[in-house]
Amino acid sequence: MINGLITGGNKVKPIFCFLVIICHLLLSNSFSSASEIIGPEVKLQDSEIHVTTALSLDENHIRELRNGIKKEFRFYIDIFRTWKMWPDEFVVGKIFVRNLKCDPVKMEYIATSGDGSTLIEKRFKSFESMVRWAMSVNNLKLANTRELEPGVYFIRVTVESKIRKLPLVIRDFFIIPISENEFKIKNDSPFFNVGTVK
Repeated sequence: MINGLITGGNKVKPIFCFLVIICHLLLSNSFSSASEIIGPEVKLQDSEIHVTTALSLDENHIRELRNGIKKEFRFYIDIFRTWKMWPDEFVVGKIFVRNLKCDPVKMEYIATSGDGSTLIEKRFKSFESMVRWAMSVNNLKLANTRELEPGVYFIRVTVESKIRKLPLVIRDFFIIPISENEFKIKNDSPFFNVGTVK
């Protein structure tokens, strides 16, 4: 009590400590991700650009999935054209949203994949087969080289992991907006030529 007023400090302390812990967990997840992108591997065949890539999850994400925590991953697979005097130019790309959920009690493993027009849902007999399917993009036909101008190109793969939504009371507490990404990583392919490059 200060000057006859009750400050309520005893009630504020537990809430403040809880928010500090939540903030710490969010920041530690954002900066400590050891997940990595494998590839991308690029193959030019019959005037088509084929891309193969995968995401290797770290032990923390594997453990959370096994414990039944749902995960969402977004794969951005984009073609960029390089220029000597200008920034790299985005040409075309595709997005895949992969959702994974596991019921450790019922031993159910379900994953979905959507590209904006098609949604595929698959059930798996094992956790490993679910992760292997959901974290891989195999032999994707990304573009036809006849539709591209001659030049030097590369493929960029970006993967985002979305965090679980926080309660409104926690989100409204923070003045600085909290990132919706648990992590965001990218990797580029080697350069390749399309057509005759001058």
